[in-house]
Amino acid sequence: MYRLRTTAALALARSAGTLSRRLGLGGGTSLPGQVARILDPTILTNFCTALPEGVALIAGTNGKTTTSRMVATILEQAGKPLLHNRAGANLLPGLTTVAITDADWRGRPHAHQALFETDEAALPQAIAETRPRLVVLLNLFRDQLDRYGEIDTIARHWRTALQTLPPTSIVVFNADDPALSSIVQGLSAQIIAFGLADVRHATGAALHIADSQFCHACGHRYHYQHVFYAHIGHYACPQCGQHRPEPDIALTVLEPRGLDGSDLQITHPGGTVQFRLPLPGLYNAQNALAATAATLALGITSATISNALQNFQAAFGRIERITAGPNGPPLLIALIKNPVGASETVRMFTTATDQPLHLLIAINDRFADGTDVSWLWDADFEPLAQRVAHVTVSGTRAADMALRLDYAGVTGEVITVIDDLPAALDAALSRLPPGETLAVLPTYTAMLDLRSEISRRGWAKPFWEA
Repeated sequence: MYRLRTTAALALARSAGTLSRRLGLGGGTSLPGQVARILDPTILTNFCTALPEGVALIAGTNGKTTTSRMVATILEQAGKPLLHNRAGANLLPGLTTVAITDADWRGRPHAHQALFETDEAALPQAIAETRPRLVVLLNLFRDQLDRYGEIDTIARHWRTALQTLPPTSIVVFNADDPALSSIVQGLSAQIIAFGLADVRHATGAALHIADSQFCHACGHRYHYQHVFYAHIGHYACPQCGQHRPEPDIALTVLEPRGLDGSDLQITHPGGTVQFRLPLPGLYNAQNALAATAATLALGITSATISNALQNFQAAFGRIERITAGPNGPPLLIALIKNPVGASETVRMFTTATDQPLHLLIAINDRFADGTDVSWLWDADFEPLAQRVAHVTVSGTRAADMALRLDYAGVTGEVITVIDDLPAALDAALSRLPPGETLAVLPTYTAMLDLRSEISRRGWAKPFWEA
C-alpha cells in the first residue's frame, strides 16, 4: 500500500511539473511537491531517511541562497553527489519537489546527500521531516512582518525544533548574532560557531535597525565592543555576563577589491583557508565564512573549499552579473527585501566604487515580497545622496521608493519613475553611459519579473536553470 501510494504521488507530481513548464506557469519548482504531499504526506521524510549521507539545512533571514549555492559548489568540487534546491524554492513543497526529481519510481534517492536552503518559518517543519545531519543558522532579522511576525517568535520556534536534534547532528551558527547564540545554548547536538574577527569593518552601520539589542537571558541592553551592521557584532551583557562566544571558525582578514570581490583569510582548528571571493561586500564574505564552516563540519578539506569559492558563480539575482545582449552593457543584480539587506547592499555599492552610480530599483508588494513596504523607511538609503548619477524606479510601489529616495537626499532631477518593469529596464539602459554598469536592486517578485524579461530577451537562462 505504501509503495503504491508513493508511486502514484510521484507520477502525478511529475506530470504536474511538466504541465506547469509547458503552460509557461513557472519552472515547476513547487507545484509537484504540493501534489505529492497531498497524496503521500510522508514522502519527503521517507526520501531523506534513505539518503546515505543525510541532509544539510541552511536557514536565515538573509544570505541563505548564496550560502547554500556556495556549499553546493564546495561539495560538488569534492566529488559528492548532491541534491540541492538550486532554484530557491525553500518551503516544504519546494523541498519535496527536489526530492521527487531525484527519486526512483519507489521514491528512493539516487543522490547520497541533500542540501536544502529553508525559509525561516519553514525551518521547524523541515527539521521534523528531513531529520538533518547538519543545520546552518546565518542570522535573524525583521523580514515581512505580515508573514513571519517578530524575530523572537521565529527564534522560539527554531529553538524548540533544534532541541529535537540528536547528539549526532551538528548545528553551525553565527556567533555574531546574539539571537542565534541564545538559541543554541544547551542543545544535545554538536555546535560550531563562526564569526567575524577583522574589526576594521566594524563601522556600526545602520544601528537603528538592530533587532536583538537586549539580552535573551536577563533583558538588559547589550553592550557592543564592535558592530558590523544592525545587531551583528561583538556583544556582552553587562548585567548577567552573557556574551558572544569565541568562534571556532573566524574570518580574520577581509580585503575588499571593489566590485570585483574580496580577499579572505579564514582560520579554523585545522589551519587556514585563503582565497579571493569573486563577490563584493561584507555580507558575501560572511556567507563564504558560513559556507566554509559548514563544509569543514562535513569533512571537506581547506584546499577544496578555497578552490571552489574562488571560482564561485553567484545565484540568480544575488550579485548576479548579466550582459544586456551580445554587445550590451553589464547588469549587476542584487536582491533587496528587508531593512538590513537593503542597507548592506547600498553600503556595498557606495563603498566599493567612487564612480557615480546608475541604478534601477524595482519594489513590489506582492505576498512573496511582504505586502508591508514600510521597511523602506528603516533601510539606510541615505548614502546614495550625492552618489547617484541617475536612478530609475519601477514596480508596484515605485512611487513609494521614489519618495523614500527624495527623503534620503537624492535629488528629483536624477529620479525617473516608470511603473512597467520592461519599460523601466529599457529607460535605465538608454541612460547608461558607455563602459558603465547598471546596478539593479529588486525585491523578490520584481527580481523574478526581471529575470523572466531577461530570459525572454535571450540575455540569460530562466531562473530555475541558472
